[in-house]
Amino acid sequence: MTDGTDVVVVFGGTGRQGGAVARELLRRGRTVRAVVRDPSSDGARSLAGAGAELATGDMDDAASLDAALRGAYGVYSVQTFTGPDGPEGEVRQGGLVAEAAARAGVSQFVYGSVGGAERGSGVAHFESKGRVERRIEALGLPATILRPVFFMENFQGPLGPARRDGALVLALPLRPTTALQMIAVADVGVLAADAFDDPAGHLDRRIEIAGDELTGPRMAEVFAEVAGEPVRWETTPVEDVRARDEESATMFTWFDTRGYAADLPALRAQRPELRTLAVWARDNWAPPGR
Repeated sequence: MTDGTDVVVVFGGTGRQGGAVARELLRRGRTVRAVVRDPSSDGARSLAGAGAELATGDMDDAASLDAALRGAYGVYSVQTFTGPDGPEGEVRQGGLVAEAAARAGVSQFVYGSVGGAERGSGVAHFESKGRVERRIEALGLPATILRPVFFMENFQGPLGPARRDGALVLALPLRPTTALQMIAVADVGVLAADAFDDPAGHLDRRIEIAGDELTGPRMAEVFAEVAGEPVRWETTPVEDVRARDEESATMFTWFDTRGYAADLPALRAQRPELRTLAVWARDNWAPPGR
């Protein structure tokens, strides 16, 4: 156990984003206390194996939050809208974590939000993060708000290139001229760790973060280079998406009409090694079977 004076408490450490933050902080020699519901889970054991201290806690249980944050220097907070209570549960848990951090008197609070959270997107799981941001502000926490854009890891699932009649096709509900900003989850960890390394340069800031910006046809070319075969770009009618999922249709309509607004030149000046889609795909994507 540590004395807590340099401990960063990480929420969501068994997930993609919180896990990336926890591992990057550990790589830099930080003391990480990961709040987990089940310390015997594979994800929790993996974090412990990487060097994290585990604290059993529940983001809906204020007493366990107070115990987890006792004596901590800082907090990385991220919640999910995919739980049983959806975006409302995300707002509730995000608020409870922020309130616990205020009670604990932490010196630095970094919140993993989303690009566009403050711009009235109408996307429920963007608006929920905006509500958490406002709660953090109302509490007067010494905070940095990081707003990641579209995760490159989304291409590992149904949004990535699919094989149709033997050919690879990347189909998204975007016009071919629309450029989509994106970021690798690992780079969220890098930029969050940078915030903890340089509090003076990050406190009381809201920063939209991205690593690349490409049109759909250019994305298809990137995946083709990795696959070693052609990848065709197609624009999916947004109404086809709406018939399956209203939320996704609203999100892609926002991408196509307003979109993210990360300052890529400034981010690359700070971190030239931020992953492009080409670098990420080479290391993390494989074409579906022929």
